[in-house]
Amino acid sequence: QVQLVESGGGSVQAGGSLKLSCTYSTFELSRKCMAWFRQAPGKDREGVAAISTQLYGYTGYGDSVKGRFTISRDDAKWTVDLQMNSLEPEDSATYYCAASELEFCASDWRTSTARFGAWGQGTQVTVSS
Repeated sequence: QVQLVESGGGSVQAGGSLKLSCTYSTFELSRKCMAWFRQAPGKDREGVAAISTQLYGYTGYGDSVKGRFTISRDDAKWTVDLQMNSLEPEDSATYYCAASELEFCASDWRTSTARFGAWGQGTQVTVSS
């Protein structure tokens, strides 16, 4: 059974950093595009960062987090991390780890949650000003 478990959320002041980690449960996901999404109250879920398998060598970011967030994966440990620096109050949201059904990250991954068939339960990030 595929499971994704996020950890590392919490509260931080603006300008601070947090590192989120997603642990997945099956070897199969080491061959899939993985991503982080976030959803704030009253807003749509948005793609934050995505990373393909090593074969495709892709990493991508949402416009609002470029240059501040870094996604990485360790397929030996079955983890996908999101390092978040220079956090802003607007980054406050529930962050979700997601696994695509594809090895590569589709060009519309930021807005197409339907491409991701497995999701974690989410971890809360709160950034105070």
